[in-house]
Amino acid sequence: MYERFVKRLIDLVLSAVGLLVFSPLMLAIAIWVKLDSPGPVYFIQRRIGRGKRPFSMLKYRTMKTDTPHDRPTHQLNAPEQWVTRAGKVLRKLSLDELPQLWNILIADMSFVGPRPALWNQYDLIEQRDACGANSVRPGLTGWAQINGRDELSIEDKATHDGEYVRRMTLRFDFRCLFLTLVRVINREGIVEGAASG
Repeated sequence: MYERFVKRLIDLVLSAVGLLVFSPLMLAIAIWVKLDSPGPVYFIQRRIGRGKRPFSMLKYRTMKTDTPHDRPTHQLNAPEQWVTRAGKVLRKLSLDELPQLWNILIADMSFVGPRPALWNQYDLIEQRDACGANSVRPGLTGWAQINGRDELSIEDKATHDGEYVRRMTLRFDFRCLFLTLVRVINREGIVEGAASG
């Protein structure tokens, strides 16, 4: 009941308001990305959504166009060599995620939920199946991101995602959003190198 109606209504309203309020900033970022390095403004990647249905997730492009495409950044060797100048700032402030407001508006995603897996992260998808985490919309942020993000193993990520599904309420969602803001400000749990696995 909460996920189908209340959570979706909140996602719809907040994403629409966010797109309106942040439109000048989003336009400025788009121009900056375009001027900073050759290539498209947006990075579109195939991700796995609710019920394991694939969708196209949007981000501002923060890496060079010849970067290996379907691999998590933290699994690249020396990932800093691929990141653009604008990308370093956008990733540091998590502003590269702003286009996902559109994904939330059209119901591909929610503000809070398991972060959408890459289509080829079969181990993560399988682990999420076991804990029921593929049954909800993926999120802009999630309980696993708050509790370690790139530092977590696949098993731990899926465990936290399953815990989120069990605890999903309005209060818990707002707690997740608040703690995400704290983590972003403190730059906690982000590993750009291959050592994080």
